[in-house]
Amino acid sequence: SLLSDVFQREGDGAPGAADEPLQTFLRWCGEVRLKLSDKVYLSKERTVAEYGMLAKEDIEQGHVLFSIPRNALLHQGTSTTKKVLEEEKGCLESSSGWVPLLLALMYEYTCAESYWKPYLSLWPDFRKLDHPMFWSKEERERLLKGTGIPEAVDTDLTNIQKEYNDTVLPFMRSHPELWDPERHSLELYQSLVAFVMAYSFQEPVEDEDDNDDENEVPNPPMMVPMADMLNHVCNHNANLEYTPDCLKMVAVRPIRKGEEIFNTYGQMANWQLLHMYGFTEPFPTNSNDTADIKTSTVYTAAVQETQSEAEQHHLVEKWKMLCEMEMVGEKGVFVFGKNGSLTDTELYTTLKVLCMSKEEFKELQANEGWQEDDGDDEDSKMAQALSLEGLPALAPEWKRLLHVAANLTMDQYLEDMDSDCRLLEEPGALAKLSPRERNALNVRLGQKSILHHLQQLTQHGTA
Repeated sequence: SLLSDVFQREGDGAPGAADEPLQTFLRWCGEVRLKLSDKVYLSKERTVAEYGMLAKEDIEQGHVLFSIPRNALLHQGTSTTKKVLEEEKGCLESSSGWVPLLLALMYEYTCAESYWKPYLSLWPDFRKLDHPMFWSKEERERLLKGTGIPEAVDTDLTNIQKEYNDTVLPFMRSHPELWDPERHSLELYQSLVAFVMAYSFQEPVEDEDDNDDENEVPNPPMMVPMADMLNHVCNHNANLEYTPDCLKMVAVRPIRKGEEIFNTYGQMANWQLLHMYGFTEPFPTNSNDTADIKTSTVYTAAVQETQSEAEQHHLVEKWKMLCEMEMVGEKGVFVFGKNGSLTDTELYTTLKVLCMSKEEFKELQANEGWQEDDGDDEDSKMAQALSLEGLPALAPEWKRLLHVAANLTMDQYLEDMDSDCRLLEEPGALAKLSPRERNALNVRLGQKSILHHLQQLTQHGTA
């Protein structure tokens, strides 16, 4: 049958027989005119996560793997609740911008007659997504201390609760015919936030005038059935395209028979993947991995280098100017990737100002900052200086600051790098780890390897 063709379980005599929710979903796909290529199939076998899409035969670049009409997408404009959400959208504004979608999802997820029931039934328990927001606080601290994820999750949970209590709850109470706070609880709301984080798509804003308008309002997220069946890797082989009538998943390079088909969620470091999507790429395969050094840590490193009260006062003046120039901030970070700094302007300017003599800094103050003449040349110079090749050639004072800041950042983790590396190298040690422990290890090692490299490249500034 058609269903047997598009859903196979390897080494299983009756393809698809064991997965009734998926069979139901595929029947629904046919009803909503979602067109699935006969060169692909869905499976739970030989995929990196729960479900996945695989090539049944060789696929050429440009082949449309599936297309879905826009009326089958799930968002506040297609939900049964669209009228009330549109009419009263003024009272649903929030910092996330997700409230209308989440209200629509709460209604559709708990409605037995929902048009999207076969799609939403694929997720009987959103907590299986295993975002760190579903871990205990103790587990987040034990496994992820130093990665930045525990702080990000604490912020998320605070914001979710505030949004639910201040915006969602009053709205639901004014529409008891659609929502019931007992059923549409904070717990369900939080679970659906994780669902939106992991599986939603945002259509790029069309730039009609070719203006680089930073104030452009992004499109709200939406759920795209079938597209969320594809898993992510940074070296992906498929991409979602948007047309006026439908959305299409298209092969961006040739795909061999038996290969898994991967979409991309963008250039995401492992800490971002775990925080937003609940998974990681195995270390060291994620070429987009990054490590952050807080701007406040660089300040701490600079304080440690001062020899007198006068120097400390001088440092405070320099830092104040950097804040005014918006190079540093209370929650700011300098980001490093596998090829060096990713925040060149901010880091270069910070190091330059912090390492200035009194005379140089007085001149800078007198000029109220420096003039930006050769923008592109200056950017290129900064990028080169803070690349892997350029870092060893930095002035000793600059390297010393970076080295101390990298050391201080490394000290934030509970385990040292050697302990984490042993888990990778010792036979059987990795196999004993739970999925959470393994994901946390991938995050920690991705960050630590970048910081360790930075330590090595700057160590000659420590004399």
